[in-house]
Amino acid sequence: MRRSQVTTVSLLAALALAACTNAKDVLDPSAVKPPAGSAQALPATQGTSATASPTTTTAPAPTATAAASTPATPAQAAAIAKTRLQVAPIVGASVEAAAPLTAELQTRARQRGVTLVGSTDQTATHVLKGYFSTMSEGKDTTVIYVWDIYDPSGNRLHRINGQQKAVSVGSGEGWPAVAPATMQAIADQTIDQFTAWLGSDGAG
Repeated sequence: MRRSQVTTVSLLAALALAACTNAKDVLDPSAVKPPAGSAQALPATQGTSATASPTTTTAPAPTATAAASTPATPAQAAAIAKTRLQVAPIVGASVEAAAPLTAELQTRARQRGVTLVGSTDQTATHVLKGYFSTMSEGKDTTVIYVWDIYDPSGNRLHRINGQQKAVSVGSGEGWPAVAPATMQAIADQTIDQFTAWLGSDGAG
């Protein structure tokens, strides 16, 4: 394993062990609010739910009008029809970086037939909570993300995690170096993996 790969895996593991209560940059998808701080952390791995394997991708994000690449199976279609997804405030990413993410989550969800509901909606069937951090290496910046899916009672059902690597924009590091297309790609992958999980046996 290359040294850079070891470093990336080690950092992901360290971030996953950090307490998410220390992350104070929060973007509520239903109402953008100023961040309360700048600390970034990913949640500790808890519970007994399944965990998706981390992935690293470098492909640019598809356009906002891109259609879902794979049609839903009958099981997925039935599950999607009953799903009302609530996206919780996003932890760890700056408001500027998270804005294109939340916009693309809404676009991709519509393409996949997933109904999104607001933060005060009591009819949600699933709650999606996201935790983000960044790592800069040379000319590239990697966004590391974890999504936990909960039922309305707060029980964690599933975890989606991965990495999105892209050439940094500007001359800075961290969130200012993350292009909107990077966050849009994460949003597309997230909804695609969420709908795939809905049609699986594990989604129950």
